[in-house]
Amino acid sequence: MSTNSDVKKFLNSIELEAIGRPLSKVGRVLEATVADGKASAKIELGIPAKSAFDALRAQIEAELCAHTGSKSAEIEISTRITSHSVQSNLKPIPGIKNIIAIASGKGGVGKSTVASNIALALAAEGASVGVLDADIYGPSQPQMLGLTGERPSSEDGQTMAPLIGHDLQVMSIGFLVDPDQPMIWRGPMVTSALNQLINQTQWKDIDYLIVDMPPGTGDIQLTLSQQVPVSGAVIVTTPQNIATLDARKGLAMFQKVKIPVLGVIENMSTHICTSCGHEEAIFGAGGADEMVSDFDIPLLGRLPLDARIREQTDGGNPTVVSDPDSAAAGVYRATAIRIAAAQAAQRTDYSAKFGTIVVEGSQ
Repeated sequence: MSTNSDVKKFLNSIELEAIGRPLSKVGRVLEATVADGKASAKIELGIPAKSAFDALRAQIEAELCAHTGSKSAEIEISTRITSHSVQSNLKPIPGIKNIIAIASGKGGVGKSTVASNIALALAAEGASVGVLDADIYGPSQPQMLGLTGERPSSEDGQTMAPLIGHDLQVMSIGFLVDPDQPMIWRGPMVTSALNQLINQTQWKDIDYLIVDMPPGTGDIQLTLSQQVPVSGAVIVTTPQNIATLDARKGLAMFQKVKIPVLGVIENMSTHICTSCGHEEAIFGAGGADEMVSDFDIPLLGRLPLDARIREQTDGGNPTVVSDPDSAAAGVYRATAIRIAAAQAAQRTDYSAKFGTIVVEGSQ
């Protein structure tokens, strides 16, 4: 007969089909018992995955019964998202557990659309999520999240309250300047603005701050990698070779500054015809696959090129909230879960559990 410790060990080894990783990589077993022909366990996931709970519970119960010979099993699943390690010389920002940069290295690959939908998908799966629009020259998130013309409030004249769009905490330079005003700023001004947007915003209890990065590997990217505590980066590309050339540079930059690259998203993977539903790879195929192979990182998802995604995002109601039951929204949610799982597999940051140690010299 299996002991409780044996059951815990078995549960930790289960490959969760809905997530694609072993339980031990994305959660932990709080309790496990087998008695009177019935097995039970309490499992705490480190990722938001509400839509997968039923499938996870069914899989774990079936495998647990088969392993222990029990006639029935009862699995209780909860979620607790923790902070993960950042660059060694930086401290986490109060109110934020994890900062995930969504980058591309190249413009025109739909990165901002991906960032907004991934943020909304994480929130739909049960996380508290914020969005930082780090594109100082061309902010898109105010439009995409239906916040055009809004302005943040400040009670103390030094910090700002984030705006709320579709239950996301949002901050962007677009809230502080006229939409038609060009940002004719040199690098130091841009990096100063980015630091203010991050550190002078009153973020509150955020599990994931999704940072919509501008294209390229310039001042903003370097500021983010050197001065902002980033726990992971996601690279967005299209299948086209010309797009993956720049995406590879962005990926290599994060690796050089010791920020974990959680994986690659292939956007506009195939075109979905709005008239007949025909699916075609109009941008070619294989670009993301080569990156995944060459850099040994996961492919987090393949997202479609669909006119409805563009229409919904332009209207301030991205696909995940405007058409949550659509196939496209399902792909975004599955991709978001894989991003969270990749982040959960990274090293946990325990610094918040310890107070500051002060050593006083003798008189």
